[in-house]
Amino acid sequence: MNRENGPWRPSPLLVASAAVHLGAAAALIARPRAWPWTLGALLANHVVLAAAGLWPRSQLLGANWTRLPERAGLIPGVAITIDDGPDPDVTPRVLELLENYQARASFFCIGERVLRYPDLAQEIVRRGHVIENHSQRHRHNFSLLGPGGMNSEVSRAQESIYRVTGSSPQFFRAPAGLRNPFLDPVLARLKLRLASWTRRGFDTVNADAEAVFRRLANPLQAGDILLLHDGHAARTRRGQAVILDVLPRLLDALRSRGLKSVTLRSALP
Repeated sequence: MNRENGPWRPSPLLVASAAVHLGAAAALIARPRAWPWTLGALLANHVVLAAAGLWPRSQLLGANWTRLPERAGLIPGVAITIDDGPDPDVTPRVLELLENYQARASFFCIGERVLRYPDLAQEIVRRGHVIENHSQRHRHNFSLLGPGGMNSEVSRAQESIYRVTGSSPQFFRAPAGLRNPFLDPVLARLKLRLASWTRRGFDTVNADAEAVFRRLANPLQAGDILLLHDGHAARTRRGQAVILDVLPRLLDALRSRGLKSVTLRSALP
């Protein structure tokens, strides 16, 4: 990681990218006829940057939590993170399941949905969970936005969640995990950490609860960050959101391995 919630510093890849652009400008001045080679170098550089943004667990564009960091005295735990809510049909049942197991989770909520369902967002916090930032509108073109667009999506969600819950998120997760080089400076300014995951269940597209569980639980180790969805969840043949079938099995698996379900914030220094 190139920063831990401190002032923004460009990652090594971004430093190298800036060097490529400066070198290209110098080459065009010194040898104008070599422009095809210069253009090729620039195109290759942008392909690398785009690929880094399309890889949700990448550290190439900046700091990114893919596992809980090792902290002295941290209880052996796994962070269950739940995206795209709150959802009035699913989230209350998720909260009941977590309560039954005395488990804690991090809910990456969409700002607009927090404003639409304020009582539900407040209930998440009242039960001892945390709400983190998953952008204001969950735009599918989030990774194509410029610095102004990204700042708007992240900062507006930050304001929406604080207005409803009285607590400011400390983590951000990009829609679908996709981003570009403009995101990290925005997060640094807002004092947010980027979090992706160790494993995700693809439970927005896979209605097979058994397959989703296997993806998340094999293997299951302390420090894992696992991703499920209460919003936009796929439905089983019985019409039930997949998370409602998977979560009890996952919590049983944690218990059998002596692991605790913790929030991301519990691993902060």
